[in-house]
Amino acid sequence: MTTPVGVVESAVFRARHVFDGERLLTPGWVGVRADRITGVGEGVPPGALGAVRHFGEVTLAPGFVDLHCHGGGGAAFTDGPDAARTAAHVHHRHGTTTLVASLVSDELEQIEAQVRQLVPLVQADEVAGIHLEGPWLSAAQCGAHRRQVLADPDPAAVGQLIDAGAGAIAMVTLAPERLGAIAAVRSLVAAGVIAAVGHTDATYDETVVAIEAGAGVATHLFNAQRGLHHREPGPIMALLQDERVVIELIADGVHLHPSVVAFAAGVAAGRFVLVTDAMAAAGAPEGNYRLGPLAVRVTDGVARVVDSGAIAGSTLTLDRALRYAVQVVGLPLEDVLRAVTTTPARVLGRSDIGRLAVGAQADLVVLTDALQVEAVLRRGRWVDPVAGCDPADGGHRHSY
Repeated sequence: MTTPVGVVESAVFRARHVFDGERLLTPGWVGVRADRITGVGEGVPPGALGAVRHFGEVTLAPGFVDLHCHGGGGAAFTDGPDAARTAAHVHHRHGTTTLVASLVSDELEQIEAQVRQLVPLVQADEVAGIHLEGPWLSAAQCGAHRRQVLADPDPAAVGQLIDAGAGAIAMVTLAPERLGAIAAVRSLVAAGVIAAVGHTDATYDETVVAIEAGAGVATHLFNAQRGLHHREPGPIMALLQDERVVIELIADGVHLHPSVVAFAAGVAAGRFVLVTDAMAAAGAPEGNYRLGPLAVRVTDGVARVVDSGAIAGSTLTLDRALRYAVQVVGLPLEDVLRAVTTTPARVLGRSDIGRLAVGAQADLVVLTDALQVEAVLRRGRWVDPVAGCDPADGGHRHSY
């Protein structure tokens, strides 16, 4: 396929399959004018929508949505607007047309400064929002977060960061067992911010209280959380069994065993999302990096904190997560496509992304039978293609 370039003025794209966000249309078509979808259907498209382009034996899907991403291309969202644009573009090239910029735990003043730098990018639709992963996390389950900066969510601190975000903060991950955490959940939800449970040593009952207070997302379930136990099931059971909670999963073959991914996807059918939790090394060579204030070493595609050896996010892109979930875990393609499009869009309260429908953003991913990305359309403009071997693997192509 010749890689398309430029802005789409008016066209109809046909393909063997079109996934509209809910189901596969075979064959299917999508109409696009400028930055919006003008029509979607099965069979032969109407002739009035524009010139027809046949993509052939591929699947057209909505642009992917990543709720949890720290960086890519050697750049991190903590490092200012130019670095944020670099990171976002790497993920755009791999099919993620909408992503939330995640920040790690740090001193409150540092987080506030990082938030203020990202607000204009949210306002310009370069990123979809800001995710604060900390500093209100458990010291016992801190993972790749510096223990010295972790704290209880003081109301003044919560208000300070919400105010700094000027409406751009989309999600905050916290540990519900910390002093003041339940009040913080209520404050966040009242401010229109998604409250997520993660990096937690909470009991089952403490987690249930947080959910009842409005927490609606499980941050990278199983990772950096108290484990399941038959007498004290902890946060994992509470999050999995509540239909109001959307479950994040990192499907990279490092964070979770494939059987665990399959189990969680089955229990949380229709409400699990795949996230990258990618750090700066996604789409960049292996070597030495930083995740917030921590030194990280990436070897064989795995990022670990130098001092502790803790897994430090991932080098994942969502197209790789999609392939892993389908080709290794064995999940149905339509279920996995929902987990990277419709479901995360719903978490963000967005009906204009994550689906192919009249009036939605013109975001498309062209996928081969092997689920490799051939082309990406973001807001009606073709993104620079991914060339050669997958840079997200540091030059080493995985089988998925």
